[in-house]
Amino acid sequence: MNIAIISYHGCPVARLGEKDTGGMNVYVLNMAKELSNLGNNVDVFTRRHDITDPQIVSLSENARVIHIPAGIISEKKHNLHEYIDDFVEGVLDYTKSIDGNYDYIHSHYWLSGLVAEKLSNIWNTPHTVTFHTLAKTKIRARTGEEEGALRSKSELRIMKSAMGILVLTEVEKLDIHRLYKIPLTKIKVIAGGVNTDIFYPENKKDSRKKINIADKTTLLYAGRIEPIKGLDILIDSFNVISANQDCQLIIVGGSLDGDDAELKRLKTYAYELGILNKVKFIGSVTQEELRYYYSAADVFVFPSHYESFGLVALESMACGTPVVASRVGGIPSFIDDAKTGYLIPMRCPDPFIDKLEILLSNKDLRENMGNAALNKAQIMDWKKTALYLTEYYEGLLTQFHMMEAG
Repeated sequence: MNIAIISYHGCPVARLGEKDTGGMNVYVLNMAKELSNLGNNVDVFTRRHDITDPQIVSLSENARVIHIPAGIISEKKHNLHEYIDDFVEGVLDYTKSIDGNYDYIHSHYWLSGLVAEKLSNIWNTPHTVTFHTLAKTKIRARTGEEEGALRSKSELRIMKSAMGILVLTEVEKLDIHRLYKIPLTKIKVIAGGVNTDIFYPENKKDSRKKINIADKTTLLYAGRIEPIKGLDILIDSFNVISANQDCQLIIVGGSLDGDDAELKRLKTYAYELGILNKVKFIGSVTQEELRYYYSAADVFVFPSHYESFGLVALESMACGTPVVASRVGGIPSFIDDAKTGYLIPMRCPDPFIDKLEILLSNKDLRENMGNAALNKAQIMDWKKTALYLTEYYEGLLTQFHMMEAG
């Protein structure tokens, strides 16, 4: 099968943890590789985001990323809808130049869905969309989130026009049904996975030495640096915990070049609390480096207001580190409360402090939870996800051809 993946604003080979790069990029990268390992030919079309980007980046023998110019390279995400037509034309020009044709299109995020909607009509090719986040669920999860009417309207239109909607959890399936009134029969759940060739336990002391952090009790966060990630809750929790024991907080993600307003705000907040000397802001790191951060931590803390899946928490589990996370979105689909970590129903510091203090004061409990987390993560791999996804494409492709014939 020839598959076109549209990831307009999120390049799967971009540096993770910076603005607009996170779990979706990891998902696209791993799916492209694993789908190609099953014998499919996979082209990932993404917007050129750096002047040094080569047009084509090979991911495997049958999978590649193709960078398409569209608009100003440094353009902000909220303006990218203005360049949808430019991107579509760029994709069409490229595919004509190589006589490319595709059996199926899979888009990721609403902007990519707008691209895929146009390509689907032009190529007469079926289209599945995965949103990863939804405007209405983000607004519901945290007051003040700015998600315009254009996004909500576009999401609904894409849902109606797509052949299928793929989600990673049952929670997201129900959200789409309730908030957008889409029939449940149109929505398919296929869980995400984790790359256990990259994420596995390393020795804790050796990991701390490798990443140059102190050998002491360590709390970790990794991911994008955005208000919806709840990092204020984490810093407030750490402020209380660090008053009673010698510990450190490591925050991985964001850009250290001075342009990251949220990162600067969090640093200022930590300074005002008098704990900046105990909080280390790392910036973005590679996937291979990230393994050592997960392994170096005693507990991974994930206080998000909303997560469609929460891939970094699963990666931490694959490194044998227990997780204390918000009970939101897809996180409860793979974290078993009080077994592989703790799920916190309230987005405020006190319940996080309670569970963190329990874990940090009990080494045996941490190790038991870490082992259980590792065992859970090892049965969730991308190979299974790709196999289910291929079967899903084939089923919808058969339906599409029957509709065309009838």
